[in-house]
Amino acid sequence: MIESIPTKTACPVEHAIVCALLYFELFSYPLTDREIWQFAPCERAETDDPAAGESFEVFQEKLQLLVARGVVFQFQGYFQTQYQPDWVVRRRDSNRRADTFLPKARRMARFISAFPYIRAVFVSGSLSKHSMRPDSDIDFFMITAPGRLWLARTLLVVFKKMFLFNSHKYFCVNYFIDTGHLEIEEKNLFTATETVTLLPMYGQEWYHAFYQQNQWAWRQFPNSALRPTHAVPQHSRSWLKRSVEWALGGAFGDWLDRQAMQVTVRFWRKKFSHLDEGTFDVALKSRRHVSKHHPLYFQKKVLEHLAGRMREIGWHTD
Repeated sequence: MIESIPTKTACPVEHAIVCALLYFELFSYPLTDREIWQFAPCERAETDDPAAGESFEVFQEKLQLLVARGVVFQFQGYFQTQYQPDWVVRRRDSNRRADTFLPKARRMARFISAFPYIRAVFVSGSLSKHSMRPDSDIDFFMITAPGRLWLARTLLVVFKKMFLFNSHKYFCVNYFIDTGHLEIEEKNLFTATETVTLLPMYGQEWYHAFYQQNQWAWRQFPNSALRPTHAVPQHSRSWLKRSVEWALGGAFGDWLDRQAMQVTVRFWRKKFSHLDEGTFDVALKSRRHVSKHHPLYFQKKVLEHLAGRMREIGWHTD
């Protein structure tokens, strides 16, 4: 059990360390010191460069002080907020499983990229954090051409239902934005974590454009670097993709996109009628420029868990 420490006695670094560990506590996922450094929401005056040495050394000293005080537990190079040694075993299993899923995710991302109006494909969710439980899916985050988001989404969903028998394991397409609206509207610790951990698979130039529009997330985690993009292909269009996009251009394509949105939203409202309007608007955000399909509203669960645990130890998440 973490001891209660008044906020006034907690330095910003200690607060950020515990905040990072409590965030991943919900997933029973311990972190290395470098990962805590990456996910610690703590602005540092010294440097934003994790390789700079002195600042990271100070950070390590604070971490070890928390271990010595029984605030944090250390097992085999991993740190966590509960005395649960088996978390390390489960984490290593999930990392090995992620290694086997990454090549499949790359192949699927290449396939998705061939669909009309798809401009970029990123991996999100657990795999973007190099973790896959036995029941995890491969989640994809897509950027589409403006005015054709819902048409692009519908084509992908129809393919999944017809040829993958609606399987979500390797083909969970649950978040779409378009190139004219790259900024994530909800700004909190959950969305910042998901944003900085997105793993680009296709559309190198759009990943960098996405970063430019979402620097608020990297400011939340000043030690999180951009993902490497040297091996990520830029957006390109085959003759077939260009032909389909040309055929579905103009007023007819606009009508199809609006129809696709209306049919989808009507279906969701019927299927998820138990959700109140506010929850529906966040968990299943539906605009011409964004489509989010998160009916379990995991964002709320994570943030409420974090806020509750921080209150439990006498700290806050602000």
